[in-house]
Amino acid sequence: MTILIDEKTRVVVQGATGNQGRFQTLRMVEYGTRVVAGVSPGKGGTAIEGIPVYDTVEEVVQRHGANASILFVPAPLARDACLEALEAGIDVIVIITEGIPVHDAMEVMAFARIQGATVVGPNTFGVISPGRCKLGIMPAPAYLPGTVGMVARSGTLSYEIAAALSAAGIGQSTVVGLGGDRVVGLSFADVLRRLEADPATRAIVLVGEIGGSAEEEAAEFIKGMTKPVVAYLAGRSAPPGKRMGHAGAIIERGRGSFDGKVQALAGAGVAIARLPWEVTGLVQESLAASCP
Repeated sequence: MTILIDEKTRVVVQGATGNQGRFQTLRMVEYGTRVVAGVSPGKGGTAIEGIPVYDTVEEVVQRHGANASILFVPAPLARDACLEALEAGIDVIVIITEGIPVHDAMEVMAFARIQGATVVGPNTFGVISPGRCKLGIMPAPAYLPGTVGMVARSGTLSYEIAAALSAAGIGQSTVVGLGGDRVVGLSFADVLRRLEADPATRAIVLVGEIGGSAEEEAAEFIKGMTKPVVAYLAGRSAPPGKRMGHAGAIIERGRGSFDGKVQALAGAGVAIARLPWEVTGLVQESLAASCP
C-alpha cells in the first residue's frame, strides 16, 4: 500500500501549458503517473504531446474521472485555482506554488476541510510513491520502492536523504513534502498518522527545520507510535529572528528553536541524526531492531 497517491491516481495538472507546468507534466508522465489532462483557462481544446487541455477542472473530472490535482499556477491566481479544484470534487491537491498570500492559503485550507480533501503544500516538492506515482517536482532517480516512509519540510534535504537511502538499498513507501510556506495543508502529525496505519511502511524518516511548532507537535504524536522514527533537523546555526530559506523557517519569540525541537523529538524516542548522511545508518539500525 501507499498513502495519498498510487498507480490508480488520475491526475489533472493546473497550469499545464506554462513552462514549468509543461516540463513537469511530461516528467510525471515519463515516470508512469496517470496524468489524464491539463487545465489552462482559454487554452481548452489544445494538447501537450497527446495530453488534452481543458478550460476547467470540472470538465476533466466529468470526462476523465480525475481525483488529484497538481498546481503550477502563479501565486496571485493560486487561490482561485485551488477553490476550483475543490469545488470540482478533487480529493488530493498538491500546490507547488510558493508565496501564496497567507489569507488566500487559510481560505483554501478551510474549504478543503469542509470538502474532506487533502492539500499538500503550498511551496512543496510534492508526493511520490516510488515505482507507482510521482505527483511533484522531485528528481525521480533519487527514489526506490521500499518500506521507509518520509515526511519533510525541505525538498533538497529530502532528495539527498532519499538518494542515500536508495544507494544503500533502502527503498521508500511514500515521501511527502509538507511545504515551506507559513500556512500549509498537512502537518507532520497528519502524515505520521497515515504512515503509522500503512502496512507497507516499516520505519519513518522525518526531515524538519527551525520555525513553528510542527516538530514539537509531531513528537507528541510519535510517543504513541509503534514504528521507529529517525529525524534530521536543519537550522542548527540559524540566528533568532532571521528567515532561513522557507517563509516558515524562522525562530520567533522563543518558538521554533533547533534545541527545542531536538529535545521534544529525543524525548519521544526519535533517533536524531546530526548530519544528513547519518540518517541511513540510523534507519538501518531501526529496521534491524524492528525485525521479529
